[in-house]
Amino acid sequence: MLADLKIAVRAADSKGAIAPVALDVAEHFGFADAFLVVSGEVERNVQAISDQVERDLNEAGVRTVRREGREGGRWVLLDFGDIMVHVFHREERDFYQLERLWHDSPKIDVSSMLEVAATQPE
Repeated sequence: MLADLKIAVRAADSKGAIAPVALDVAEHFGFADAFLVVSGEVERNVQAISDQVERDLNEAGVRTVRREGREGGRWVLLDFGDIMVHVFHREERDFYQLERLWHDSPKIDVSSMLEVAATQPE
């Protein structure tokens, strides 16, 4: 799960995702082990982030189970089984406050995933 999460975090970051938060929801949610929540500034950015995350995980052999909301560009849910990626327009993220709903789930450190990516050559 952490390897897949790292791919998703790096893919989202490569398209300018802001404020990534990963939550370990395994104890509270029977359908996934982790949520990754990120924001995009505009609709096209939300779509680009979700497209890149899906592309990179699919290329790594992780199958997309379900995709919802891409057309509107305000919120996209990508379900990969063990992880679910929520890409929000920043206004929708502020409104839905998904992290607050899952506040009792431990956070997963995504900053270390990004730091490693920044120091490794492509």
